[in-house]
Amino acid sequence: MGSTRRRVLLTGATGFLGVHTIRPLLDAGYEVHALARTPGVDPHVSWHSADLLDDRQAAALVAELAPDDLVHLAWCAEHGRFWNAPENSDWVAATLRLLGFFAAAGGKRAVLAGTCAEYDWGREYERCRELDGPHGRATPAAPATMYGIAKHAAHSVGAAYARTCGLSLAWARLFLLYGPGEDERRLVPSVARALLAGQPAAASDGLQVRDLMHVEDAAAGIVALLASDVEGPVNVASGEGVAIRAVLETIADACGHPELLRLGDFPRREAEPMRLVAATERLREEVGFTPRIGLADGLRDSVEWWRGSVFDGASSGGRP
Repeated sequence: MGSTRRRVLLTGATGFLGVHTIRPLLDAGYEVHALARTPGVDPHVSWHSADLLDDRQAAALVAELAPDDLVHLAWCAEHGRFWNAPENSDWVAATLRLLGFFAAAGGKRAVLAGTCAEYDWGREYERCRELDGPHGRATPAAPATMYGIAKHAAHSVGAAYARTCGLSLAWARLFLLYGPGEDERRLVPSVARALLAGQPAAASDGLQVRDLMHVEDAAAGIVALLASDVEGPVNVASGEGVAIRAVLETIADACGHPELLRLGDFPRREAEPMRLVAATERLREEVGFTPRIGLADGLRDSVEWWRGSVFDGASSGGRP
């Protein structure tokens, strides 16, 4: 990056992933400008408050900062509701306008957050692959939710726009993140909190196979992608499939209450795929990033975090 520090604008900086992205950006030498509606408390970054759905606020902030790089994580994220929230369409428009403001201010490199929900969930694939290549054919993009449709639309139009104005754009297709500080209603914390409190934790049969990644690894992967010259969609994931049953059993053991885990107490959701695992050759071979936190260690780390906060009610929201 030369002798001059590159200035990066990080949106969604107080969300689940955003909070964890600050440190690897700082460690990589970036001058970090963090954007959130309510600024955070990290003293090592410059905090800014603005509503990206308000064009005037967004345009003024980007023009003032003139960032070299953009990491855009902000999106509507209310747990459960985000899948089909009408606000998803607002965020498509806001994201595309943000890219325009960024390009007009002289921005050069952008990484935007996508989702595994862009892929076709109607068929079972061994691995979801971003592009045709030596490792196999691309998995079709056929999102089944408003969230997935909106993210895919933002990517399609954003990539076309970037080509017209010379922006280097990468699309980080995030799979299933977990770790300290995630919304307590999500799978890992909801089960851990119940078991740590000595209460039964109900679950489905857990036969679904998923690709889980610790949020700290995901944040580090985002920063590695930003620092690379790789463009287009890149799965940010572990590349390893594990049955949800095994995930829940690991959590129960870490909590010390395997007898309270109630597998099969309710049915699986009808629309969810049985297998959702990423192909990660682009991340590992082109970006040069390999996750460092194994699933068992990461789950135990999460349980210990919740053990320290379950009784004082500490939690924070956000999603990939």
